Order: sequence, then C-alpha cells, then structure tokens
Amino acid sequence: MVESLRGMGYSISTAIADIVDNSISAGANVVNVKFHWRGPDSAISIMDNGSGMVPLDLERAMRLGDKDPSDDRSLVDLGRFGLGLKTASFSQARRLTVRSKRDDTSETLRWDLDLLRADPQGRWLLLEGCEPGSEHFFAALEPLTRGTLVLWEVLDRVVPPGSSDNDFLQIIDRVEQHLSMVFHRFLERRSIDIKINDVSIKPWDPFLRSRADTWRSGENTMVLDGHRINFEGFVLPHKDRLPPKIYDESAGPDGWTAQQGFYVYRNERLLVAGNWLGLGRGRSWTKEEPFRLARIRLDIPNTADEDWKIDIRKSIARPPHAARPRLSIFAEDVRQRARRVFAFRGKSERRSSFGPIAPVWEVERLKNGMRYRVDQTHPAIAAVLEHAGDLKQDVIAMLRVIEETVPVQQIWLDTAEAKETPKTGFDGAPPEEVRSVMQTVFNNLVNRKGLSEEQARRHLATTDPFDNWPSFLDTMTASRRT
Repeated sequence: MVESLRGMGYSISTAIADIVDNSISAGANVVNVKFHWRGPDSAISIMDNGSGMVPLDLERAMRLGDKDPSDDRSLVDLGRFGLGLKTASFSQARRLTVRSKRDDTSETLRWDLDLLRADPQGRWLLLEGCEPGSEHFFAALEPLTRGTLVLWEVLDRVVPPGSSDNDFLQIIDRVEQHLSMVFHRFLERRSIDIKINDVSIKPWDPFLRSRADTWRSGENTMVLDGHRINFEGFVLPHKDRLPPKIYDESAGPDGWTAQQGFYVYRNERLLVAGNWLGLGRGRSWTKEEPFRLARIRLDIPNTADEDWKIDIRKSIARPPHAARPRLSIFAEDVRQRARRVFAFRGKSERRSSFGPIAPVWEVERLKNGMRYRVDQTHPAIAAVLEHAGDLKQDVIAMLRVIEETVPVQQIWLDTAEAKETPKTGFDGAPPEEVRSVMQTVFNNLVNRKGLSEEQARRHLATTDPFDNWPSFLDTMTASRRT
C-alpha cells in the first residue's frame, strides 16, 4: 500500500509545499527548509517553530488517514485528508523521521519503507527514535521550546544514481520558485518567513499588482451553497512595457504561456497556478500565446473543498456546475482584453485623441475562412493609385499578389516559437527612416489632396502605423511644390 502511495504524482516542490502547509496550520511563523548534499546519502529537513505535538498527537499524525476529510476544520487549516505528511514524504524519500517538541518535551517517530518491505509478517513498523547516525540533523530543534522537524532520508526519487551536486542545486532553485509562488500571500503580509538553507525567500506575485499598467477588473463575488467565492481578473503589461528583469521574473516558474489562466487559492494558499479549469464555450480553452497575459485570482474557503473536488496533492480544482457559466463569461472578457494587449503590443485599443485608427489591412470574412486585404483608401496606398496613371492596374495587381501571399502560416509559427508578436509599426526602425516615410505621405495630403497641415496631422494621427509617432506629427511641415 505504501509503495503504491508513492505514485500519487507529487513533485519535489509540491511535496515540500505540503509539509509547509502543516507548519502554517500549526501556527509557525518561521519555516526553514534545508538541503543537505551528501551524494546518495543526501537529506532534506523542514523545521518550523509551530505549536509542536505531544507524543499521542505525533503518533496520530504519523498514521495514514488520521483525519476524516468531511470533518469540520479550523478556517486556517490547510490540510484535509490526513495524508499529506506521509504521501508527500514517501513520494520523495524511503525514510521519514519526525521529531516534535512542545514545552521542552520531544518525541521522535520514524517510517522506513525498506524495513516495511523486508518484514516477513507485513507489520506496520512505526519506529521510535531516528536512524543511528542521523541525530545531528535534529540539533537545530534543540534551542526551541516548541516546534517540529521533518527529515527525509534515502532520497531515491530526488537523488537517483548518477546525480550531481549541480542537479541538487537546480532542485533547490525549483523549490524556491514554487514556494515563493504558492505562499506569496503569506510572505507578502509577513505572517511567515520561509527560508531555504537559512535564507529567506521572496514572494512572487502572479498579478504584478504593484504596476499601474496592470489592468484589474476589480473584486467580484458569488455565493454557492453558502460558500463565498471571490475572483478578480488581471491583464499583465506587454513585454514592451516591462524592464527585462521584471519581465523574466513575471514569467513564473513555468513560463508566460504555461502560467496563464485561473489561480485558485484556498485560505490564501495557492492550489492551482495557471489553469483554465476546463472552462470554455463549445470546447475547453487551452493555453495559447495570445492569452498569455491573462491571469485570474479565485479564492475559495476550505469548507468548499468537496464542491471544488480538491485532490490530496492540493493541485487540482474543478468548478462546481453552478459556477461554470459565470466564470466562463468573466474569463472570456479577461482573455479578450489580454489578446488585444498582446496583439497591439500594450495598446488595448487602437485609438488616438482624434478617433479610431484606420488600419492598412482589412479582414474579409468568408464562409470557409478569412482573407487579409490591403485597404486601398489608406493615404499611402491611395496616393500611389491616384497618380499611377497607366500603371494603376499594375499596382492593383501587385497589391493582389501581396494579399494572396501573406505568409500567415510562417507568421503563426514564428510567433509560437519566439513567444512574441512580430515587430510592426516601424518598431525598431531608425527614426530618420520613419520620418522620411511619414513626410512623403504628409506632403501628398497637403500638396495633392489640398488638406491644411493641421488637417493632414489629424488624418495621419488616425492612420496605422503613423499614430504610433505623435512626436513626429506635431513638428511636421509640408515641403511645398513650386
């Protein structure tokens, strides 16, 4: 049975987070996760200064399933099944030792899966004391009057044969990223200090709430079966609006595309970090590049665990049927806002102070798809057509060739692989090149169309892509023909 429980699907990060849950539920304000590299004899310890346990409570905590998940629990309890300590530990290590201390009295109990497997009678051998030679791991607990230390040894899943110290360091980095995300709200309000090898970790805010250019929907609330559910939508700033360091940090442990979606919290502890929860109209939404900036915070109480199908690993949540319509409508709005920001590089709507922007390209929607057409009334295009003379049909033919050969598939592939929209609107072009093109179109509007310079400026201010360069428009004057 215990060997089967090892296959619950924990990662090293989610397993350690499960142990930290117990520390928080015990009222700890300091948790120290230590990684001890000794090759195949490496170990991991998680120590807290929580309330600790008397011997009888420790024995119950070491049992499998010591709690009924349907029992009433404290509103701050982060557990549910009474399995987390054991299943999380067994998923990574073959030896679990726990020493808990209260009022200067301590007790130590140990599970050793190799001894369980070797016992011919198949007994549940819960051992007293730590493994001989492992006493030094518990020295850090001695100065405390209360607290608990969980020790993992024989880390067959963490340090498989051939592992190096560099592999171990990479694991530490992943765990730090995960803990800073899962417990960021506790860390932000400083109700707990989580350390890795004695160094405090910093919170990772998925929603970039500190930035004024992060769009927020505002708090929304609904009540289902007496449970109050709160949710809020966020659209993060486009890459072009963020300093490189903040952009890289904001991507999260799994990257921008993987981190989109709902962030489900229970008692401020993050359960699900970026998932569309099977929502969507017609078919479930998948994680796609255009929606990478969309993130939605959703808070549920621990009394709603059964309704939301919270699993043992606390990594899966499924919305109740009654919640799905409203959450789908809300999420669709956030997704579309994020799509506009992604597509227009930080501009949620293409407008100027003089009105909507006239694009160069138009979308022609057909029964079996869509085509992209050049708008022949665009000032730069119209100027050429009006003065093309006998070459007008040649120019129209050239435009048609361009329309029929737009590299849509290549653009789509490049965007997916580069994780970024292609550069447009003279982005990255030398200023003198931009000014030269704008001046040519400006001169045509004044000299050929008869517009005043002010009218020409207003016209270009609502024309793609010149609306991106208002500083040039403000100073532009026409070169008059003699």
